[in-house]
Amino acid sequence: MNISLFTGQGSQTPGMGKDIAESFPSASKIYDIASEILERDMRAICFESSAEELSRTINAQPAIMINSLASVTAAMEKGFAFQGVAGHSLGEYAALAISGTVSPEDAFRLIKARAEAMEEAARQSKGAMAAVMKLAPEKIEEICSQAENYVTAVNYNSPQQTVIAGTPEGIEEVTAKFAELKARVVPLAVAGAFHSKLMQSAADKFYEAAKTINFKSPEVKYYSNVTGGELTDFSDMPSLLAKHIVSPVRFTSELAAMQADGAELFVEFGPGKALTGLVKKTLKGVTAVNIDSLAALEGAEIYG
Repeated sequence: MNISLFTGQGSQTPGMGKDIAESFPSASKIYDIASEILERDMRAICFESSAEELSRTINAQPAIMINSLASVTAAMEKGFAFQGVAGHSLGEYAALAISGTVSPEDAFRLIKARAEAMEEAARQSKGAMAAVMKLAPEKIEEICSQAENYVTAVNYNSPQQTVIAGTPEGIEEVTAKFAELKARVVPLAVAGAFHSKLMQSAADKFYEAAKTINFKSPEVKYYSNVTGGELTDFSDMPSLLAKHIVSPVRFTSELAAMQADGAELFVEFGPGKALTGLVKKTLKGVTAVNIDSLAALEGAEIYG
């Protein structure tokens, strides 16, 4: 089984995807759809923005999704086929679109509402995130639960990498304890404490927007951050996607579930290769590649 993976916020880079958009009309069309729905020139934002401007949640989320969808669309045109999809955080929305669960137009309506709600929540409740390396998730959970200030584990990325989120004071408090255990802590360049209770106002606001969207059952297997496995019940997606904003990303569990279902090839679409690295660190006996440029697209052995 082949899996299409879609990356999350923080992977954006100025100019990303320009070569693919210029080489594939089908990929370029994604920018037109997004620009119309978002009422902004998304080509200019993706290709001409500074790193600082592109990193704003309201820009980063749609820009990354455009890049991811454009890359997978181009790969499909070249003959790539897949039987399952998964995304990391924001990447779940590209997975929704390419799996047929929502139309491309509705996917951008969802991401517009999500990005705006999360940017507003980040302004209201100051938060931070950091990646903790080389420490068991269970130990990270234990230390976070004992902190005086709010901090919690939110992204279970690999057996050796867990992301925490919380107040700046909470992050600072546990960072000192992790240092005592020789764990490496890397602050993340994000605007808020995503996937934590500090995003509850965003989840509530987003839910109202999601209720206006028409959801269908996917055409391929769809794996969920919230459940950590294949999602089979699509009867109340607005509630699930709202919960997703304040719930941990159980990516390690998802990878295990996909491998158990027969997944052997994982192809990451979108800027960077963060998920490709996580697959290689977590699973044995599988192939993982990333498609983030025309050269990678042309050279990938994923077709036929």
